[in-house]
Parts: sequence; structure tokens; C-alpha cells
Amino acid sequence: MSMKLDPNAAPLSLALSVLGMPGMTAWWGLMHIGKPKAGETVVVSAASGAVGSVVGQLARLHGCRAVGIAGGKDKCDYVVKELGFDACVDYRAAGANLFKEIRAAAPKGIDVYFENVGGAVQAAVVPQLNDFARVPLCGLISQYNEMQMNPGPDWRLLLVKRATVTGFIVSDHFGQMEGFWKEVPAAVKAGKIKYREDIVKGIENAPEAFMGLLKGKNFGKLLVQVAEDPTRK
Repeated sequence: MSMKLDPNAAPLSLALSVLGMPGMTAWWGLMHIGKPKAGETVVVSAASGAVGSVVGQLARLHGCRAVGIAGGKDKCDYVVKELGFDACVDYRAAGANLFKEIRAAAPKGIDVYFENVGGAVQAAVVPQLNDFARVPLCGLISQYNEMQMNPGPDWRLLLVKRATVTGFIVSDHFGQMEGFWKEVPAAVKAGKIKYREDIVKGIENAPEAFMGLLKGKNFGKLLVQVAEDPTRK
């Protein structure tokens, strides 16, 4: 995929976040797999990240209740107070009460679960899926550093709930992004979709930044800046 960037429209770095692959991932997974309907509840894990943050804001724009799951009070405050989610569950603070915390945030059950994390979060969410729920399977952050795979979701529950779970890689769909280009850039320009970039300066700091990414230390899209960006004011 190639695209021409307009430095007068937005900072060029947005082509690596909300107006690039992460934004496209959020839009494709939610709109084509999640297929949200007004009044439904959309839950997204890693909600403060580059993908999850866009998922929740798109859900709100389409009339859904948006519930995020993130690690830490600061991230949950950002998701609710700045991005406009209806609620956010701090999975670290919830601990053994994670199931109950999610139930309180999504009392009508979950119609769409945008999966970025897996692990304990997934285990707490799947039993709360509504019948005919849709699960865009985008990532499994919690398992990336594991030496062996953890048990997956309870397939019996997915069967009984007639849920649809679809894994996807956004690069398979780069040629089908007309809807993304119509909706997301305009929403960003109008302030209806907000974003945050976590910029680390200096290529020498890239390894530490990457390790922090896997530990959930970043807010929004993590970038390593190797030169000054003339488009950033």
C-alpha cells in the first residue's frame, strides 16, 4: 500500500497512528467484523492504545456504549475523560474482581468485544458476551512473551452464544479502505476522534521503548523520533 501524505492536513506522524495502520486496524475490525449497531455495547481491551482508543471513539460515533479495559487509573481516566468512552475498567486494580467490574460497566452484556489482549481479560469477557456477539480478534498482547500458550476461550460458551470470532490482519484489506478515508480523517479534523502520541526521542532509546510497550507503559501510539518533524508545530 502506498499513500500520499499532506503535511498541511495533519502532522506526518499521524500516518503511523490514527491516520495509518493502527487507525485502519481499528476501523476495519470494528466496522467490518464487529458491525456495531446503535444501542449496543462495545468493549475493547488495551483501550488507551493506538488501536483501542480509536475503536471506542468510533463505537461512540455509531451510537454504541463504549467500554474500555486498560491497566492503571491514569489510562482509564484518559479513556473516559479525554476520549469520551462511557466507562473504563482498570484490570490491574480489579484483580480477582475483574469479571464483576466488567459486568458493572456493561450491565446489558457485550455485543462486540474488540480483542487486543487475551489472557485473564479475555477469560472475564467471554462469559459476558451476548447471543450472536461479534469478536474482532486483533491481538493477544498478554501472550506475546509467554514461553507456552495459555488456554484459550471456553469454546462451549462461544457455541452456546452463537458468537462470531474472526481473526484478521489489516494488511489483507488495505485496498478496501474507502470507508476509512471518508470517515476517520474528517472525524480527526473535527475533533471527534482524538489521539495521543507517546514519542521517544533518539534511536538509541528504541530498545527500551519497545520493552516498555510490551509492559503497557505507553499512552497511545509509541513512536521513536530520529529527526525533527517540520510539520509539527
